[in-house]
Amino acid sequence: MDASVFEKRLQQETAYAERVLREHLPKEEGLQEKIMEAMNYSLLAGGKRLRPILMRETYRMCGGEDGRAIERFMAAIEMIHTYSLVHDDLPAMDNDRYRRGKETTWYVYGETMGILAGDGLLNYAFETAIRAFQETGTEGTEESVPDSERLVRLERASAAFSVLARKAGIYGMIGGQVVDVMAQEEMSQTNLLFIHAHKTAALIQAAMMAGAILAGADREQVAAIEKCAYNIGIAFQIQDDILDVIGDSEELGKATGSDAANRKETYVTRKGLEQAKADVEALSREAAGILDGFTGEHEFLKQLILTLIHRRK
Repeated sequence: MDASVFEKRLQQETAYAERVLREHLPKEEGLQEKIMEAMNYSLLAGGKRLRPILMRETYRMCGGEDGRAIERFMAAIEMIHTYSLVHDDLPAMDNDRYRRGKETTWYVYGETMGILAGDGLLNYAFETAIRAFQETGTEGTEESVPDSERLVRLERASAAFSVLARKAGIYGMIGGQVVDVMAQEEMSQTNLLFIHAHKTAALIQAAMMAGAILAGADREQVAAIEKCAYNIGIAFQIQDDILDVIGDSEELGKATGSDAANRKETYVTRKGLEQAKADVEALSREAAGILDGFTGEHEFLKQLILTLIHRRK
C-alpha cells in the first residue's frame, strides 16, 4: 500500500475510532460528576487508538460488517487500556507527571481521584461492552433477524466478552502488572517475557481476538490471531524499551530515560540494543506472515502493525 494511501486510511480509521469512543463517554452529571470528568479527561488526552483500530480491522478481515456490537467493544477496549495507563502513572507505580504530552490524570485531579478514575474506566468498559448483548440484530432491523441468527450473535458477543475480561484481569494485564511490581529486584528473563506478554500483549490479543470472534472466525483462526497479537505486543513493548533509550521526549510526549533513572530492568538492559532491534524485526515478520494466512483483506492491517512496531514515537 502506497504511503500516502496508508496515511489517509489511518487518519480515517483513527477518526472513526475517536468518534465511536466519544459516543460512549459517560455523561458528566450527578453528585459524582467529578469522576466522569476525570475519566473523560483521561480518555480524550490523545493516543493512537491502536486497540480499537486493530479490533475493527481484524473483524473486517474475518468477514464482519460494521454495527453497534463491534463499536461497543471498540470503546470498551480503549477504556480498559486508558484505565491501565491512569493507574500506571500513579505515584505508587511509575510516578509519571506526563502522558501523551499532557499532565497525567492523578497530577491534575489528585492521587485519590486518579485511582477512582481508573476504577471507573475499567468498570464502565464492561458496562459499555455488555450492551452489545442487547444489540445483536442488524442496526435498525432487529425485528427481522431470525432467532437462530440472534443466538449466534449472542454466543459471539459472550465469547468476545469473556476474552476481554480474562485478558484484562489477573490472568492477563493485571497479572503482568503484579509480576512487574514484584520482580524488579530480581528480574529474570522468564519474568520479563511474562510481563511483556501479559502487561502489554494481552490487551492487543483481547482486541484482535474479540474482533475475530465477533466476525465469526473459527477456533483455529482465533488461535492464529492470538499468536499474531502476542508477537505484536512483545515487539511493541521491546520497541517501547528501545525508544526509552534512544527516543526524543518531545516526539514521544513523555520523559525518556526513566527506565535507566529508576534502574528498571528491561528487554534492552538484558539483551542489549542490537539484539532487541533484531528480535523486534523477527517478531514482526512472523506476525505479518500469520496475517497473510487469512484470505480477507488485510493489507492495511499488516502495514499498520509493521508501522506501529517500528515506530519512532
